[in-house]
Amino acid sequence: MSTAKAVKAVSKGFIITLQRSPIGTPQKHRRVLCGLGLRKIRQTVTRPDTLQVRGMISKVGYLLEVRPQ
Repeated sequence: MSTAKAVKAVSKGFIITLQRSPIGTPQKHRRVLCGLGLRKIRQTVTRPDTLQVRGMISKVGYLLEVRPQ
């Protein structure tokens, strides 16, 4: 019996950059930014295109610049 490994196609994601300071924003919004992995202004991260990430982006979108990967 051969054990064939399924090859997963790499799904496209988002390139997210923190553009504005989270100072003065609600604590929940700051926690969402930490969940996305953003700590400093102009820091850029890459995240997969999932419903959870889309929800986080919509919550704090006014602080971010989002581009497709």
